[in-house]
Amino acid sequence: MGNTHPGATSPLGMVSACAYSGAYPTGYGRYTKNTEGVPEEMLERLQASGFTHFQQSGTGAIRKYYNYVRVTPMVQPLDALGEAWPLHDEVAEAGYYAATLDTGVRCELTVGAKVAVHRYTFPQHSSARVVIDLSCGGLAIELGRTVPLRAQVESMGHGRTQGTVVMEGVPLSVVVDVDSPGWRQMLWYDRRLIDGGTRLDFDSIRHTTLRPFGMLYMGPAAPGQTIEVRLGFSLRGCDQARENLERECGQGQPAFDAVRARTRARWADHLDRVQVEGGTPARRTVFATALYHALIKPCVADDESPFWPTPGPFAFDVCTMWDIYKTQLPLLAAIAPDRAADLLESLIRVCEEEGNFPIGYRMSRGADRFFRQASALAHTALADAHALGWAGLDWNWALVHMVDDLRRMYGEDFFEHGVVHPITHTLDLAYAHHCTAQVARALNDRHLAADLEDRSRHWSNAFDPGTGLLRDSEFYEGGKWNYSFRLLHDMAARIALAGGDAAFIGKLDRFFGFGAAPVTQPGRRPRAAEMAAGYALNRFEGLNNEPDMEAPWAYHYAGRPDRTAQVVHAALTWQFGTGPGGLPGNDDSGGLSSWYVWASLGLFPVAGQNLFLVNAPAFERAVLRAGGNEFVIETSGLRERPIGVDGIDHDPPAQYVQSATLNGEPLHATHLSAATVHRGGRLHLRLGPEPSAWGRGIRPPSLSDPPATPEEP
Repeated sequence: MGNTHPGATSPLGMVSACAYSGAYPTGYGRYTKNTEGVPEEMLERLQASGFTHFQQSGTGAIRKYYNYVRVTPMVQPLDALGEAWPLHDEVAEAGYYAATLDTGVRCELTVGAKVAVHRYTFPQHSSARVVIDLSCGGLAIELGRTVPLRAQVESMGHGRTQGTVVMEGVPLSVVVDVDSPGWRQMLWYDRRLIDGGTRLDFDSIRHTTLRPFGMLYMGPAAPGQTIEVRLGFSLRGCDQARENLERECGQGQPAFDAVRARTRARWADHLDRVQVEGGTPARRTVFATALYHALIKPCVADDESPFWPTPGPFAFDVCTMWDIYKTQLPLLAAIAPDRAADLLESLIRVCEEEGNFPIGYRMSRGADRFFRQASALAHTALADAHALGWAGLDWNWALVHMVDDLRRMYGEDFFEHGVVHPITHTLDLAYAHHCTAQVARALNDRHLAADLEDRSRHWSNAFDPGTGLLRDSEFYEGGKWNYSFRLLHDMAARIALAGGDAAFIGKLDRFFGFGAAPVTQPGRRPRAAEMAAGYALNRFEGLNNEPDMEAPWAYHYAGRPDRTAQVVHAALTWQFGTGPGGLPGNDDSGGLSSWYVWASLGLFPVAGQNLFLVNAPAFERAVLRAGGNEFVIETSGLRERPIGVDGIDHDPPAQYVQSATLNGEPLHATHLSAATVHRGGRLHLRLGPEPSAWGRGIRPPSLSDPPATPEEP
């Protein structure tokens, strides 16, 4: 299912809003917690008990499920709060969500950067109401609930209330402005109205003592009467929440249409930064959807850090670097460089305040529970940003934190022994040393750069020369085959360690199933049996997870870009579609969708190396607007490729690059510098149905290569 939701979002914005059923993992939908395979149904129907704010996007067992401040339009007594009603006539657009409850209330949601606006159209009723529950949080699954630690709610006069709930150690403040002429406004606690009460304070709340509480607006509704609910959010108190509300919604006037239009325009601007021509309607739909999902997270909120008082960006829902550093962060660096720079500035500040670059960073206080996934991944994005000449960051200060972070967690063992288990962290730390060395060298600290580069060569300690694969170890969400084909900084030496080109290609072929005879097992079709055998081998997961998503491009380093074309073509054709199940795995905050965007463009970023690998694209023409420049990718000879999961029962052949030109000059290499792409230009790829000699002679750069001469590409 991809674990995404159809709620209203703003590009990389702080707030989202969606119908809430309590289902896993976003709060929307029908399914219970499940980390692999077909999800189990928790609910028989699509339903909602209200509409909540702050949702994850595409994650799995993140243990941070948000869904705060539930707003419920009702024509029932307050005792019915928490009941769920079927949803009908859903509409989802960029920045907008709508549905009709079984009660006859039409519900519309939109969001800005730091606000949400709800519009409810009621049927005629003598006692309609809008109930806001500040105690809500998390999911209706085992261990999925989030309970506020402290809370305060206050009525501020007719139509306006405010409150702060401390969730996971973070003070979330909301100011609510409601257009409800002739309606009563009251606070409530434990589903009982507090007539005349103007304030509720809860100094200490526990799971055993929590009772729901919040604010309520109630009165008669004429047929088709609309009530608009405007909510401003902040992590720095109610005063700033009010400022955010007034900045985006004005003071006391209807704002739904204006906020929706501005958010729609922001989405149009962001989505317009990558344009494609050609392709089938289904493929264009999947591409646009992928680009949309790639721009939802992380959340970047200016001047909203609850943990340090100074102004500046605060980024959260970095869920997680392990998911996004290979694909999504390079995409943001290209098409949303200002926000990408804000993200890096925020991560540097987190490192300064908390002592390490986080692998995952959520809207919560506490230790980073994702450190076992990987080590020192922020270094790749920082190295790329420096290579691209980003001037807004204090690079000397960033380098200090990059070096210090290398000795934390598993880094101390790596420093002492040159190897650490889980063995994949050896690869992470060696690569991070290489990335840090690049920054140090550019800042003229040559002694530091030499020392870091020397330690970066310890990547080889992770491999068994006898097998050419990683050594036996513990592995996170994969096996040693999945992790053995990462794009390292010294792929030439990596291939030599595996026994040379032929041996390395043979292992890659086995990993991807080339030449594998169909396996026959009792009760299984041959293809199903082959897939089972591949799963036992930890074969390429078809993008079901992150460890091997760059592995198809490892063929480039062994002189076989045609194999890359075959694998990527198959994944684009068979693993993605327009309907439910159209994603082959969790979208993981846009990491998987970003993979689709790059693969469709015929480019793949090698994070941390200022490098793009070139492959046959899926569209006739594409324009990537990197910063203020346009990089155009044109093809000749492209054949349309239908998407297999949309019902096409044949597999059109892959297409292969026959020759290439860059700005009119022949390009014989299968790679470009990221700086070349970001400067803009025109890449023309002539395609054909058979593999060619293109790209076989000039390999992408490796650390052990001799220094390039000016004549080399």
